[in-house]
Parts: sequence; structure tokens; C-alpha cells
Amino acid sequence: MSTTATTRTGQPSRGPLTDLLTGGGRVRRVLWLLVGLWLLFSLVRVVSGEQELTSSSTLAAALLLAVPIGLAALGGLWSERAGVVNIGLEGMMILGTWGAGWAGYQWGWVGAVAGGVVFGAAGGLLHAIATVTFGVDHVVSGVAINILAGGVVRFLSELLFTEDTGGGPTQSPSLASDPPSFSLPVLSSGPDLLGDLEGRHWFLVSDLAGLLRGLTNGVGLLTLLAVLLIPVSYLLLWRTAFGLRLRSCGENPAAADSLGVPVYRLKYLAVIVSGALAGLGGVFLVFVAGIYREGQTGGRGFIGLAALIFGNWRPGGLAAGAGLFGFADALQLRSQTAVVALLLLIAVLLAGVAVYQAVRRKLTQAGLAGVFGVAALVGFLTIDRLPEGIVFFTPHLTTLLVLSLASQRLRMPKADGLVYRRGEH
Repeated sequence: MSTTATTRTGQPSRGPLTDLLTGGGRVRRVLWLLVGLWLLFSLVRVVSGEQELTSSSTLAAALLLAVPIGLAALGGLWSERAGVVNIGLEGMMILGTWGAGWAGYQWGWVGAVAGGVVFGAAGGLLHAIATVTFGVDHVVSGVAINILAGGVVRFLSELLFTEDTGGGPTQSPSLASDPPSFSLPVLSSGPDLLGDLEGRHWFLVSDLAGLLRGLTNGVGLLTLLAVLLIPVSYLLLWRTAFGLRLRSCGENPAAADSLGVPVYRLKYLAVIVSGALAGLGGVFLVFVAGIYREGQTGGRGFIGLAALIFGNWRPGGLAAGAGLFGFADALQLRSQTAVVALLLLIAVLLAGVAVYQAVRRKLTQAGLAGVFGVAALVGFLTIDRLPEGIVFFTPHLTTLLVLSLASQRLRMPKADGLVYRRGEH
């Protein structure tokens, strides 16, 4: 008897990993989109003369700033694909930062990872008990966790971070050891060839060198783990029977229950994993600072939730959303004048949107895109330096802009946020 699986097109299945790598039309479209965007970035960099747009330092900073947001968004993905809205990601990140600070100063970076994950998972467990078992409204439970987390960590800090330990009510002692980092040997050993190419400012070649140099030198172990968790989550949730069962809980839990799927158990598991991932994002923030500080998350849990929505509840989409915010944040930190160059980038993108909508005979949308594109171009040509307040708010404005453009094609899980009770259809 043949056991070869077939796809909808009748072709033999090549397995989840092969499907992910070869990917069919969707992956090819994404790759072409990335290539087109990088060409556009290179062109804008050459025209504007703002080298920081694609410099290795900007891209390295963007990666650091994107990781905690991406981990929070990934935590939200697990929870919401199982049908539980997780507004409490910020609170779970707060718990993760405190757990990392407390365990890290005693047992080093390994203890920090364990402490952050455990404390974040505890926040997820609390959310699961409230929403899955007791049927509390998901938003109310999440908001309560955000409020509760701030009070809990302050109480624990006053209790455990005494002056004798080198800490205090608002911060922990320094970590006992720093996490390891590495560079890819092929790209970092010997002469700095990538740095030399980047310094020549050639079209596309120097930009590619800056990209490789920024993303492969001095990469932290937790950064690598965060990047790998994105394809791992995709494989688990979309290419396994376990993932199909978990996602069915977020689409139609009653139907899943009738087929023998342990809905309550999977919801609990998903929300606990969600909290653990958010806590891991908190660990990363502690690693960057080398210490826990009160208010360290800075709203990144909420931004992660926005990245999840922008990504249409898909791993690749949320990674793009986190990367976008990280890049905008890194750019405004590295160079205020380079932010003005983003106006040229926006003008070109809106011109493309206008042409696309005009071809589809949607003249109103095409006209609006054209008007805003012209306004962005005029701004680029006439503005030398933006006010500091606007520059500081650039990442948030970028996120709002992209969310508004992407909101037309969003599709959340059908049962996301609904309280499920067995036997109540």
C-alpha cells in the first residue's frame, strides 16, 4: 500500500520543511517583493545621500530593536490562533524582565533566560485560567494582567532587591554573566571586506554589504533563537497535525471539540506558550541593558500586538511588522536627517500604489495615494530637518501608516476573543 501523501494539485507532498523552503508561488512573490524593496532603498540612499539608510550600524540596531517586539508578536500569534486574545502581552513582558533580572544576578545569563520564561509563562497561565476556565472577557483579563504585573514587580523589587544586593526598588543588581555572541566566520574573519565594500557607497553592492555586515557581526545567542522561532512556529502551527488542531480551536472550537480535539487543553497550552515568548522578549531587554529596570518594556508588548495585526496573524507578516518598527526606530536614533529621506521612499511607494489602483479602476484610492505621494515628495524637497518631536515619533507614525494601508486585507481567526463553553453553540 502506498503511503505517499498528495497535495491539492495532485502532486506528491515533499514534506513540511521542503514545502517551506521551496514554498511555491507565495514564497517567490515575497522574495521578489524583498528584492524590489531593497533596490528601492538603495536608490533612495543614492539619491538622498543619506548613507545611514542602509548602513550596517543602522541595520544592526534595527535587529536589536525588532527582536523583543517580534517575540511579543509571536506570543500573541500562539494565543490568538487558539482563539484567546492576549492584550496582556505587555504585562507578561514586564514579568519576564523582572524574572530575568532576579534570576540573572544569581545564576548568570542561563538563569536569566529560565527566570524570564517562567515568569512570563506564569502570566500566561493566569490569563488562561481567567479566560478559558472562568470565561472572563479576554480584553478585561489582559488589561488586568498589565496593571497587576507592574504592581507585582514593584513589590518583589522592594522585597528582594535590597541595597545589600546592589539593587533597589526600581532595578535589579547586574547580571552575574553576559550572554554569548558570535559572528558568522565566513563573513567576519580576516580583512573586513564587507566594511570596505560598504564604505565605497556603490549602488546596491554597498547596501548589500551593509545588510550582511549588520546582521552577521556580534549576533547574540538570544537574537539567533528569536529569529529561528519564527520558522519553527510556522512549521508547528501550519505543517503539523498538532498545529491544525490548535488553529481549529481559534476558528471553530465547537466543531473541533466534536472531533475529539482537546480544546481547553490546547487553549491553555497556547496561552502559556504565549506568555513564555513574551517573557523571552523581556529577557532580551535585560540582556541589552545588563540589568532589570522598572518600565523597561516601554510599551513593546502593545507594539508587538500591532505587529501581529499588521502581519495578518501570520509568522512572516509579524516578522515584517517588527522589522519595520525596529528599522524606523533605529533610523531616528542613528540620524535625524535620514528620517527626511523616508519621505522620498514613501512618495515612491505611494506612486506605485496610485498606479496599481488606477489599473484596477479604483480612481478614488488612486487619487488619494497620488495626492499623498506628491505631498511626501514636496516634503522631501523642501524640508531639511524635521522637528525633534516628530523624529522621535517616527516609528509610531510608520506603524500607524502601514497598519492603515494593510487593514483592508486583514482576517483574524473567526473565534478569536469568543468565550467557549462545551455544549453552547
